[in-house]
Amino acid sequence: MQIENNKAQMRKGVLELCILLILSRREAYPSDIIEDLRKIGLELPEGTVYPLLTRLKNDGCLTYRWEESSKGPPRKYYKATDEGRAFALELDKAWQELTQSIERLRDPQSVINTNTKSEL
Repeated sequence: MQIENNKAQMRKGVLELCILLILSRREAYPSDIIEDLRKIGLELPEGTVYPLLTRLKNDGCLTYRWEESSKGPPRKYYKATDEGRAFALELDKAWQELTQSIERLRDPQSVINTNTKSEL
């Protein structure tokens, strides 16, 4: 069993929602997004975020602006568009429904867990 691979796949599945939630609240540079994710326990390689930001921008969920930097090249700051915020709400609702379903499965008193006959 490859638990680390499964955990990585679960993180990737919610990464889009997490990024949209961050950028719905404020504008951010990619390294700031990565730091916010690390603060909540989502460790991921930097290369994972950049393609997702590009895809979300191409889908109309994000916009960006360039800002000059005193420490090197200009920086691209992202923020969610109205469409991106609406999509984040839809993803959040789907996430809540999914986690509620899983919690019902975990509940020892759930109907599925009290059925003694296998339906297979």
